[in-house]
Amino acid sequence: MPRLGGVAIYLGFVIASLLFYIHNPDLQPKEMIIYWLFLAAATLIVAVHAYDDVRPLKPLPKLLAQTIAVIILMGPFLNGKFNGVLLFGFSNPFQSFSSGIVPFYHGGTVNIFIENTDIRLLAIPAVLFTWFWMVGMMNTVNLIDGLDGLAGGVVAITAIFITITSWILQQYTIAVLSAIFAGAVLGFLPHNWNPAKMFMGDSGSQFLGLALAVLSIMGGAKIALALMVLGVPILDVAIVLINRIRRGQHPLHYDRTHLHYRLQATGLSVRQICYIFYGLTILFGILALSFGHFFKLIGIALVMATMAGLIIWIDSRQRQRGLPIKLDKSDPGTRNASNTPAVPEVPITVPETFEPVSDHKAVTEQDGEVVNSSGQRPHNS
Repeated sequence: MPRLGGVAIYLGFVIASLLFYIHNPDLQPKEMIIYWLFLAAATLIVAVHAYDDVRPLKPLPKLLAQTIAVIILMGPFLNGKFNGVLLFGFSNPFQSFSSGIVPFYHGGTVNIFIENTDIRLLAIPAVLFTWFWMVGMMNTVNLIDGLDGLAGGVVAITAIFITITSWILQQYTIAVLSAIFAGAVLGFLPHNWNPAKMFMGDSGSQFLGLALAVLSIMGGAKIALALMVLGVPILDVAIVLINRIRRGQHPLHYDRTHLHYRLQATGLSVRQICYIFYGLTILFGILALSFGHFFKLIGIALVMATMAGLIIWIDSRQRQRGLPIKLDKSDPGTRNASNTPAVPEVPITVPETFEPVSDHKAVTEQDGEVVNSSGQRPHNS
């Protein structure tokens, strides 16, 4: 089954966006610079991970490619400032009653980096925040790409909300770019809908994550919007990674403890799980559009409460099915299993009759070997 659908998404986006940028004389030089930097970084990410889809790479080369892409996006440091995409500040959630109190507060924004400066060391916090946000977003989308249509639909909905927000703020160039990106993803989604005829592969999921990270920073750092709309997937990835580390496993160790797999273990179909994620994404997107700066913190807290509620519901449903399974020190891939003390874990239940639905992360049997349905062996590191 084709697993390079991400290349198709990338090409669709590039062609449509080039037509917009080339034939738009009203664009500012800064906007053109950022666009070409983004295109260069995206090309690198897609090329490296398309190769990874065919011949699996170790984690280090992929992390190196992500880091180089972030450096490209930040652009050259000229005339005391970066000329690309940099997360140098975020909206102050306490703007209504904290003016003059919050350090580095300027007109509704809390700066983590003085944008115009000749002291390059002052850029270090912003560079680290930017790297963490972009690499984190790329890996988050990659890790939720476990069921047919899941990552593509969630990302497309998020891009639509970024489009709406940018249009409301009269940031029309960003709005059009987000709309083009959403259109490219939606054009691929029917081919990836369960049962999928094509997979986006890591080239697609990494490109989607990079694009969301860049679009959420451009034109005003819409970080709170992205955190709310993608709150459940982001929390899911964070919880899974923390639990793997607590078990003594590599953070990228392959397992089926992600929320979408656990929902599947309760007996829900792939489409039903996609509808749940789509619904939550739309709900929190609407709330993000409605909430002011301070109330976005309440919205993020609501996302966390929703995640906790989902976990409680899953545990209850799994107990009803009578097949509790806990991942502990005996789980494959755990370091020093005989010497590592057991740590409390969230019960993970998998029905005896459970069959994973095909996706590029799902495990199947092929030629007597355990591989994923894209033809690759699951990465354990």
